[in-house]
Amino acid sequence: MKASPETEEICILTLIRTPGVGSVTVRQLISYCGGAREVFQADYRKLIKIPGVGEKVVKAILAREGMADAETEFANCKKWGIGLHFFTDISYPLRLKPLYDAPIALYSKGNMDFNAGRSVGIVGTRQVSEYGKSVTEQIIRELEPFQVTIVSGLAYGVDITAHRACVKSNIPTIGVMASGIDVIYPAAHKKTAQEMEGNGGIVTENPLETKPDFMRFPARNRIIAGLSDVIIVVESGKKGGSLITVEFAQNYHRDVYAVPGMIGNTQSEGCNALIRDHKASIFTSVEDLVNAMGWGREEAPEKLIPSKNLSLSFDGFTQDEGQILAMLKQKGTTQIDELAWHSGMHLNKLATLLLNLEFQGMIRSLPGKKYSLI
Repeated sequence: MKASPETEEICILTLIRTPGVGSVTVRQLISYCGGAREVFQADYRKLIKIPGVGEKVVKAILAREGMADAETEFANCKKWGIGLHFFTDISYPLRLKPLYDAPIALYSKGNMDFNAGRSVGIVGTRQVSEYGKSVTEQIIRELEPFQVTIVSGLAYGVDITAHRACVKSNIPTIGVMASGIDVIYPAAHKKTAQEMEGNGGIVTENPLETKPDFMRFPARNRIIAGLSDVIIVVESGKKGGSLITVEFAQNYHRDVYAVPGMIGNTQSEGCNALIRDHKASIFTSVEDLVNAMGWGREEAPEKLIPSKNLSLSFDGFTQDEGQILAMLKQKGTTQIDELAWHSGMHLNKLATLLLNLEFQGMIRSLPGKKYSLI
């Protein structure tokens, strides 16, 4: 079904394409205006008052820069069978929703379950050794009985070794890309990407026809970390994308493991340093990993579902989110200014947290900038 101009979906895609607007700013705009369509219906005076939104961004919004391209892109996604998952959709990965910097939209191709009960990110150097390949393949084989989904970055080295091992063993695998969904990079991995679509697939936050550039790879790595329950670094030098993925994983409170390597082996310097600095647990075996994660072989893992449990503990939420939920539980319907006063949070931060909780189905926004639990 083709969306008409200025639908919510097209307005979100337009915001993503608007110069100077990132994922956090999109949330800010939607939170203050009530929706993406309302952002484009707002006037200059309303938009310029939104914290973090400057004059250049306001002028770009008012000029509706990128809306024509957004309409074309939406139509092409439908035409080419590309999935679109907006932050407000039920199809959006639940592991990403609580993250402050989660993508506003994801493009996907394949047959993947973002909310599978167990998800393991496997990352490492592009210059993988034969030992690294062997360890990666062994990890995949030994994880098979535990019904996991493997997440990686479709890059040379450890990433493609993990994806190909999954295809061989028919294990679900998701490749997160730093390019548009129609630009497979590196091109040599196009065949594997197509094979992955039968049981998993590829995903990206980048619009169609986007070429990969240096800054898109760290952004890609945060999605790998966000989609995973645990990250395993197989091999890594002193610097590299894998270590960036680890930083994101730690910020997102994900478990991190590193495979130790021989002293003096440059391909293992990063892993050994992670273990030495207590930034990762030492990976010794899949058995130890699954025991630490509490995964059993006997029963199928439960899929993730949106939480409706409004207990006082608010397990699974950040401390700030739990504070907001507890206040709304105690006070009932509350205006945003009162929440800011009692929580001591800056209005900018509070608005983003409220929007995240709304997208998670925990709270609802009401007229007059009031909020209540669902």
